[in-house]
Amino acid sequence: MQRNTQLENVKNTAQWDFIVVGGGASGLGIALDAASRGYKTLLLEGYDFAKGTSSRSTKLVHGGVRYLAAGDVALVKEALRERGRLAKNASHLFKNQNFIIPNYNFIDSVKYRIGLGLYDYLSGNLSLGKTIAISKNTTMQRLPTLNGADLKNGVVYKDGQFDDSRLAVNIAQTVVEQGGTVLNYAKVTELLKDQQDKVNGVKFTDELSGEQYSVQGTAVINATGVFMNDILSMDHGTDKKFVVPSQGVHLVLDKSFLPSDDALMIPKTSDGRVLFAVPWHERLVVGTTDTLVNEPSYEPVALEQEIQFILDTAGQYLTRKPTRDDVLSIFAGLRPLAAPEKAGQSTKEVSRSHKVVVSDSGLVTITGGKWTTYRQMSEDTVDEALNVHPQLAKKPCVTTNLAIHGKIPAEQVDLKNHLYIYGADIPAIKALEAEHPEMAEKIHPRHPNTVAEVVWAVREEMAQSVEDVLARRVRLLFLDARAAIDSAAKVASVMAKELGKDEQWQKEQVEAFLSIAKHYLLVDYAPQN
Repeated sequence: MQRNTQLENVKNTAQWDFIVVGGGASGLGIALDAASRGYKTLLLEGYDFAKGTSSRSTKLVHGGVRYLAAGDVALVKEALRERGRLAKNASHLFKNQNFIIPNYNFIDSVKYRIGLGLYDYLSGNLSLGKTIAISKNTTMQRLPTLNGADLKNGVVYKDGQFDDSRLAVNIAQTVVEQGGTVLNYAKVTELLKDQQDKVNGVKFTDELSGEQYSVQGTAVINATGVFMNDILSMDHGTDKKFVVPSQGVHLVLDKSFLPSDDALMIPKTSDGRVLFAVPWHERLVVGTTDTLVNEPSYEPVALEQEIQFILDTAGQYLTRKPTRDDVLSIFAGLRPLAAPEKAGQSTKEVSRSHKVVVSDSGLVTITGGKWTTYRQMSEDTVDEALNVHPQLAKKPCVTTNLAIHGKIPAEQVDLKNHLYIYGADIPAIKALEAEHPEMAEKIHPRHPNTVAEVVWAVREEMAQSVEDVLARRVRLLFLDARAAIDSAAKVASVMAKELGKDEQWQKEQVEAFLSIAKHYLLVDYAPQN
């Protein structure tokens, strides 16, 4: 997957069947669905794949226990079915994760056993395993740093855990393997229309060269998530909000705060929301919040009350209370929620299910949804686009059992090897290290990632900037922002060699990265060279 080749495809194609705007979970999924059905498909992403919401999730593939509590059985059933499909199709990125709910009164214990029993039942033959009750002693053994005061017992249930931006990159690679074209740093600036005022293409700017392109397409899909209002206003000129961004914040802590392979799930916090503490790449991700914000941003910043809420709540349930200085990284993501029908509705009341909306111009927009259901959302969107554009011959969806790039059998996935996220590409990365000993060098002494991974990200995964590598290819910015800051100059130097860039480019890249990375820490930090 190389950007210059993809750009050549754009220049050499007069007419596309599908043009998908947006390179997050839903856009990539739609491009994969369309390309794998045999349609001529182009995906355009204004920044990098999964730059927005799709790299900032809680890293869970789940049915949504709290949606079940809210009575949304259909949404839970769909999500559990899709969870099972994702476990099979991208087994190299999927982890069957145990979650433990600590019960501090016996009524809760009964309630969660029954509720999670229904959760298991709804997953049918795609179940990950049965919910079980465990004693207070077993709960404390499995979660050694849990606050045991007044603890009665625990309930263990299973859900999925994954690496979001790695899945995004692998889906992009799969689109290309299926004959589609994907382009990052291609910002759509205008919708093109025919004499009947129907959308029949887009204008975009190549953000790396400044060149502008016009491309023609039969079906144009708006899959820009929290930014969908921008594309909709290009369509009909109004600034009505069809989607509202809700911010979710996560803190990343050292694994010593919860030294366990099990995750902690607190079903009811002081503000009525769920709190997770989940092991991820030998760290602990704690979150999340749910705060309506006015305007979407590509680098959302956590609000002080969100930070304090997570620190306080984690401190209530863990024997060691985390402080600001303990936070290795903090990241905020924006959920694209369908705008509330009634003024004053809270984000908890806004549906998490997805909707496909068709404008008078024929523009098809997908709103809402989540990573777990990306495949079903994509199928529904392509089906709707085919209804809107009968000139495209209908072909059936084939993604139900379509392997994602990198898939290897689940039993071959070694979660102890940090390279596991590359799946079938591991031998190629190891070969780079063997052929070029300098590529086996670590990019940071505290972390196992090597120079070969940076080279691989540039050659095979379309990484164009230091941020692309450190945030979304090797995840260091999300796991340890201090280490990412220290690694920026080395990564820039490796990338410059690969991309044929000069020292000035390296300097600009490091500066740009440091200006972003400082928002991932709660204390000031300067690079240690």
